[in-house]
Amino acid sequence: MGQARNAKFQIGQVVRHRVFPFRGVIFDVDPVFDNTEEWWLSIPEEVRPSKDQPFYHLLAENAESEYVAYVSEQNLVVDDSEEPLRHSQIQDYFVEQNGPVYVSHRRGLN
Repeated sequence: MGQARNAKFQIGQVVRHRVFPFRGVIFDVDPVFDNTEEWWLSIPEEVRPSKDQPFYHLLAENAESEYVAYVSEQNLVVDDSEEPLRHSQIQDYFVEQNGPVYVSHRRGLN
């Protein structure tokens, strides 16, 4: 495995998946893959991301549901729509939305 890179995105930033139709707000960042091998192997090999990049924990949502997602940096893009997210756990991590970013309860995170 290679060396960890600096994270491109930050906690509170709203992002969307590059391929799948969901968006969310980042609430945690792993500098490299930190999930189970079983989870990683469950991703089809042709789209499986490398482990040596930041992975993001998202309060994610699509048209049908809300959930927590774990997504590689290569599969995220900025969502600057400024549309609020409806995820029921947002208030557990953030106090308000300020444009395309949510403000954390704890200032100074990433």
